[in-house]
Amino acid sequence: MAELGLNEHHQNEVINYMRFARFKRSLCLKTVDSCFQNLKDSRLVEETFTVDEVADMLDGLQTIVHSEVESELINTTYTNVLVLRQIFSQAEKWYLKLQTDVSELENRELLEQVAEFEKSECVSSNKKPSTDLIRPKLAPLNEGGTELLNKTVASLQEENEKLKTRLKTIETQATAALDEKTKLEKLLKDTQMIQGDQKTNANQDIAELENKVAALKSQFEKTLSDSTANQKFLEEDLVTTKHDLLKVRDQLSTAEKELEKKFQQTAAYRNMKEILTKKNEQIKELRKKLSKYEPDD
Repeated sequence: MAELGLNEHHQNEVINYMRFARFKRSLCLKTVDSCFQNLKDSRLVEETFTVDEVADMLDGLQTIVHSEVESELINTTYTNVLVLRQIFSQAEKWYLKLQTDVSELENRELLEQVAEFEKSECVSSNKKPSTDLIRPKLAPLNEGGTELLNKTVASLQEENEKLKTRLKTIETQATAALDEKTKLEKLLKDTQMIQGDQKTNANQDIAELENKVAALKSQFEKTLSDSTANQKFLEEDLVTTKHDLLKVRDQLSTAEKELEKKFQQTAAYRNMKEILTKKNEQIKELRKKLSKYEPDD
């Protein structure tokens, strides 16, 4: 049997509608036949007619047939609208929007396919017992469809609540990680400030020594002007002081390097640096997880 590309249920619905349309078509043809028969019975009672009488009978027949055919075509249009209304009403219960292609209604190939389908269906229906012609009615999609839709909505809402709870948990973890990172950064900053203070103290010592050298130099110049006898002594003292200054600078530089090296080798510094590295990795991972649950713009 010819097929229309529909499933069995929908194809059976199409067959039921075609049977209804065929029945209405047969009634229309019977009505047209009765119009001609009435004309024969009522007007063709004489053997000869004039041209005017024949024209009058044909005009009357034309009016009657035109009215009957027009009425049937209008009724067919309204019937098709009611069929579409049923289909669209069922679709709207599922929030669907159906579309029709009016241009396909004049597709000769598809029309011939429908004609072949109707022909094969008529042949097969003639072979079946008359009891097969009675088919069960289609149950309307009302409460059952709504109940299923409500269950689907409830399931989606439940899943949405779970996702919200999970998102809040991740946000809490991210906030805690950020707070801990802030604390560690503050601790590192305080440590750096302490180290900076130590460097400042060393610079102050150097400045004090430089001030002493300047004072000694001033004193030397003053003494040199007063007595040439002490000139050699003062020069030697100045040279010694300069050597001491260079020695002290070298010692301070060495002490700074050793202090910085010892600080970097301490367990506290290494642990703090390792903690900062781990927290930065955790924050990156949490940000990746958060990006998966952020809504699209």
